[in-house]
Amino acid sequence: MKALNKQTAPKAQRPERIIQFGEGNFLRAFIDWIIYNMNEKADFNSSVVVVQPIDKGMVDMLNAQDDLYHVNLQGLDKGETVNSLTLIDVISRALNPYSQNEKFMKLADQPEMRFVISNTTEAGIAFDPSCKLTDAPASSYPGKLTQLLYRRFKTFNGDKSKGLIIFPCELIFLNGHKLKETIYQYIELWQLGDDFKTWFEEACGVYATLVDRIVPGFPRKDIAAIKEKLQYDDNLVVQAEIFHLWVIEAPQEIAKEFPADKAGLNVLFVPSEAPYHERKVTLLNGPHTVLSPVAYLSGVNIVRDACQHPVIGQYIHKVMLDELMETLNLPKDEVKKFAEDVLERFNNPFVDHAVTSIMLNSFPKYETRDLPGLKTYLQRKGELPKGLVLGLAAIITYYKGGVREDGAEIVPNDAPEIMQLLKDLWATGDTQKVAEGVLAATSIWGEDLNNIPGLTAAVKANLDSIQEKGMLDTVKGIL
Repeated sequence: MKALNKQTAPKAQRPERIIQFGEGNFLRAFIDWIIYNMNEKADFNSSVVVVQPIDKGMVDMLNAQDDLYHVNLQGLDKGETVNSLTLIDVISRALNPYSQNEKFMKLADQPEMRFVISNTTEAGIAFDPSCKLTDAPASSYPGKLTQLLYRRFKTFNGDKSKGLIIFPCELIFLNGHKLKETIYQYIELWQLGDDFKTWFEEACGVYATLVDRIVPGFPRKDIAAIKEKLQYDDNLVVQAEIFHLWVIEAPQEIAKEFPADKAGLNVLFVPSEAPYHERKVTLLNGPHTVLSPVAYLSGVNIVRDACQHPVIGQYIHKVMLDELMETLNLPKDEVKKFAEDVLERFNNPFVDHAVTSIMLNSFPKYETRDLPGLKTYLQRKGELPKGLVLGLAAIITYYKGGVREDGAEIVPNDAPEIMQLLKDLWATGDTQKVAEGVLAATSIWGEDLNNIPGLTAAVKANLDSIQEKGMLDTVKGIL
C-alpha cells in the first residue's frame, strides 16, 4: 500500500484564488468537493489555501499527505445505491497562522486571490474586543479576516479590483450579515479609517449562505476496507451523503465568477436565503423532531427503520407531505422535490442515524421547527395538524422517562428547568394538568400555547391514548 502524496498520486497545479478558514470534515467534504467539481467540469482553475482558524488543528496531517485526501460519498441517488471514492486535489497548502503568521498575512498580497470561505463553527463569528490589530494573529476569525483585508487594502493602495468575495458557511441564519457586522466592529475598534471602510464596503462582498450535507466524517469502521480498495494509506478520508445544497444570497454577477451551475452542482444564487432556510428547517428538521419520539416510543431506534416501518413510515409522510409542506410559500414542485430528497436522505442505507441523538433539547427544537407550521396550518386549513400535535404529545410522553415496552430505559435530556417542570407535572398523574402546564411554559414557547384553539384538548387526548393504547395504536388512530 502506497503513502498518499503528490509523488504517488496526480496533483494539478492551479492558481491560489481561495482562502479557506477551516480544515475540518465538513469543508473538505462539501466546499473542497464542490471546487474539485468546478475545476473538472467548469474550468474554474482554482486552488485553495487552507488556514487553521484555531491554534490546534489538522494542517500538519493535511500537509503530510500534500493536502490530498478522498471523499467517500454514500447514499441513495434517485433510488440507486451509491458508494463512491474521489481523490480531492484542490488544496495547494495548509497554514497555521499561530506558527506561520507572516505566511498567513502574505496571502493578502497575492493579486489573484478572490474568495474567502469559512466554517469556524457557530461560535466562530464572534467579536472579541481584546483582539488587537498587532496580534499575530487575532484570536477571533472575524479579527483575522479584518487583519487580512486591511493588509490587502494597503498592499494594493485601495485598488477596488482587489476586493474579496466572502462566503461564510457557519450554521447561523444570515451568517454573512453577522460576519459583516463583526468586521465593522473591528474597523471601529482598531480605528482603521474611513478610506478602508469605504474600500471594504464597495470592493468586497460578504454574502449569507445556507449549507446542507450530512458529513459523518472519518470512516473508522470502514477505513481498513477503504484503504485496501484505494491502495493508498489515506488517513484523511471523509464520508458524506450524496445530497448537497449550497444557497448563496448574492447577485448574479457573483454567480458568473463562481460558476458552480456549469458543473451541474446544487448551488443556488438567490435574492434571499430566508425561504430556503425555512424550507430546510420545516421539511428536514421539522419531521426529524416529531418522528424521533414517535418512533422511539414505538420501539424503533434508527431514522431509516422508522421511514421503512409500515405505520411510522406513513406517519412521517403525513407530517411532511400533508402538513408541513402545506405551510411553505415556495413553488409546489420545488418543495415536493426537496421533500423527496429528504426522504431519500432519511433512507440512506449507510447512515445509522439514532433517533435518540435527535431528541436532545426536543422542546426548543419543536418551538423553532414545528410550532410555526402548526400555527400556519391551523390558519390556512381551519383545523389542527394531527401529526404535529401527536408529535408534541410524544415529546411530552418521552420526557416522562421510565422504560419502554421492550425494557429500554427512556433518558430524556434538556435544560434542568424543563426537566424539573416535566417531572413535577407528571407527578400529578393528571394528563389535563400535564398538557396545560407544558403549553403554558412561556420560558419554552415565548407565549401560552393554551390560547391556540383546541390544542390543549388535542394534546390531552393524545397523552391519554398513548398511556392507554401505546404509541403505535395511537399513530394508527390518526392515519
